[in-house]
Amino acid sequence: MPEPGGTGVYYVSGKSSGFRTVCHAHSKESTDIASDDATAPAISPDGKRVMYVTLPAAQTSELWVSDIDGGNRVKIATGEWLMGGNWAPDSFHLSFSEALGESKAYIVGADGSGLRQLPPMGGIPCGSVWGADQKSIYVDVAGKSGMPIFTIWRWNMSGPNPEKFAERCGFVSDADPGGHYLLGVEEYGEKKAINEVSLSDRECTPLLPGVATANATFARDGRAFLYTVASRGKSRFTVSLGATAN
Repeated sequence: MPEPGGTGVYYVSGKSSGFRTVCHAHSKESTDIASDDATAPAISPDGKRVMYVTLPAAQTSELWVSDIDGGNRVKIATGEWLMGGNWAPDSFHLSFSEALGESKAYIVGADGSGLRQLPPMGGIPCGSVWGADQKSIYVDVAGKSGMPIFTIWRWNMSGPNPEKFAERCGFVSDADPGGHYLLGVEEYGEKKAINEVSLSDRECTPLLPGVATANATFARDGRAFLYTVASRGKSRFTVSLGATAN
């Protein structure tokens, strides 16, 4: 993930250490945030907080938020299989989902206040990103059987019902800070690619056809994006930079 100040990149080695650690890019010093078996870290846009999911026991997961140094920890939710989502632009609100059972998606404050369930969207909510104006949220929804085919839904938080926004653009991984585009990642099949989805006309444009990645993130200016790819035959990943279509 990009460092919120725009001067570096955070990444994981792929090796399980049992700790969640933050590395300060300038001082090279490391601080343990949590000693739990943790995953899915996401740093708030202002760089002051981090959310992450812990796995305290079999079939149990917990969503936590703490300061970037690990202080002021708040447990947000407990479930069988929680998936961390993304921070809102205000660095206070966040989204997450529960991918088992009834497969629900939620938004909540970083202090645990204002928990709100998103309306049903006809499938399994797997991830979500906030619009730049923080008035809407985009959710990727997978079908309930077979190879995952994602549909992007948009929910205007002032209205009761979400709308189907785009199909077959992959799962939504980030929103342009300028409020014009989404990044959609298609990991499987012949159409695997990193796609750009226009918010004005809902058109899906392949930026990097044939590239399989688990995530793609916009640069702060929205003109480039960061993504990882697995190195062939090796248990490591390469961090790369790509250009948007606009």
